[in-house]
Parts: sequence; structure tokens; C-alpha cells
Amino acid sequence: MSDLEVQAGLAAQSRQSGPSRRLGAAEAAAGVLALFLLVSAVVPHFLAPGDPLAIDPLSAFQPPNLAHGFGTDESGRDIYTRVVHGTQYSLVIGAAATAIGLSLGIVLGTLAGMLGRVVDFTMNRFLEVLFAFPGLLLALLFIVIFGPGVATATIAVGLSTAPGYARIIRAQLITVRSAAFVEAATVLGRTRWQILLRHILPNTLAPLFVLATLGVGQAIVWAATLSYLGLGAEPPTAEWGAMLSAGRTYITSAWWMSFFPGLFIVLTAVTATVLGRSIDRRMRHA
Repeated sequence: MSDLEVQAGLAAQSRQSGPSRRLGAAEAAAGVLALFLLVSAVVPHFLAPGDPLAIDPLSAFQPPNLAHGFGTDESGRDIYTRVVHGTQYSLVIGAAATAIGLSLGIVLGTLAGMLGRVVDFTMNRFLEVLFAFPGLLLALLFIVIFGPGVATATIAVGLSTAPGYARIIRAQLITVRSAAFVEAATVLGRTRWQILLRHILPNTLAPLFVLATLGVGQAIVWAATLSYLGLGAEPPTAEWGAMLSAGRTYITSAWWMSFFPGLFIVLTAVTATVLGRSIDRRMRHA
């Protein structure tokens, strides 16, 4: 079972349990953090006016203090400034990877659900082969073939999430295909592609907005993992995974170099999950 299917199951459980006061507090906190991340990505100089690449050797390895809230790294760069400016990299990578995975998943899922049993059987066997490998392993294989880099890592993460989207889309499409309004359109003489474009896909793709929100958090974590391994963004780029990789050498003497980038990776993934489940619950109760 893929991470996306597990997240979809958790979302279904949350709908059954109904909204709670505690979840409302979590939504509020997630909304505030999401606003902070959005401002950091769009106008990072508003929150951190400094240069994320500016070095100051005399200020190297300073712990968190009034002048440097998150401390400094081995070159005297301000960690807070780098974390804020790194938001843009991480969010763009996560959103782009999710768009790639979702687009490919829509194509594969639609082909499997609409082109008959032979295509469905072939596509299912292909997806099962992909599911036999962990998603991160598929991403690593892609990078080994095409080389490391931000663009390659983004595509690799997107491709590795596509099988999960494809399976969910196929199941949703088969369910919608048997609905009464689709049968009515068939009786009225609509062609297969008219039915697909006007009736099936609009009702199939609507729930995918929630899955995409959940998927962004997963994509950010995977992209940061690849950067940590030296296969994505590389130091001194102000990207969270690259900052983690740079800080691991000094983890015992300068813990803040790894702690704050890692904290924001976790908070961003949790924020995406909370907001995705909240949107899903509100759509179901609308």
C-alpha cells in the first residue's frame, strides 16, 4: 500500500469520526504556519532581509541568540535567513513534483479505467511492478541514470509518486463510471470521450485536490532526503535538505545547523496533511 493510499484512508477515518474542537485548533495553527510559509516563499526579504549566502567568518558557529535567532553555520551565515529563503526552493520543488506525479497518475489511471480489460490488466501489472520498489528507490534509480540536480530530483520525486495517484484515480474512475448520470449520458448517445471529459473526469478529479495537498508534504520530505544525500540541491544553496546535509558534520557541536531546517521540513509536511484533511472533511460536509 502506497503512502498516498494510507493518507487517503486516514482522511476517510477523519470523516467518519467527525470534526472535533482539538482538530479546529490544529487547523488554525496549520493555517498560520501555511501563511508564514507562503510569505516566505513569495517575499522572503520581507521576513528575512539579509542575504542567505553572505558569509561572516568571525560569526561562525554562534548558537541561537538575540542577533541570530537560529544561530549561524560554519561560514557565519544566518540560519534563520537561510531557512526563510529556503522555503521557496522546498515549496516549488514539492508543488512541481506533485504536479508531475498527479498529471502522470491521471493519464495512467484514465487509460486503465477506460480502455477495456486488456489495457486495465496490463496497466495494473505495470503499476504492481512499480509498487514492488519503494518510491524513494525509484527516485534514486532515476537520478543515477540522469544525474543529480534540483530539476532531476523534482522529476524523480514526481515519477515515484505517480503510481499511487494512478491507482487511486483508476478506482475512483471505475466507481464514477457506473453512476446513474453516466448511464443516462450513454443512453442519450454521447460518445466515450464526451462522457469521459464532461461527466467522468470532473467528478473523478475533484477529490484529487485533497490528495495533492497531502502529496506536497510527502514530496517536500522526499526532495529534502535527496538533497541530504547530495543528489538534489547542493550547499551552499539555501534549501532545507542541503542545509541538513551541511549540518550533519557538526551535529554534536552545532546542533542548530540541522535542527531548524529539519524542524521546518516536519512542520511543512504536518501543515500540508492537516490542511488536506480539513479541506476533505469540509468538502464532504458541504
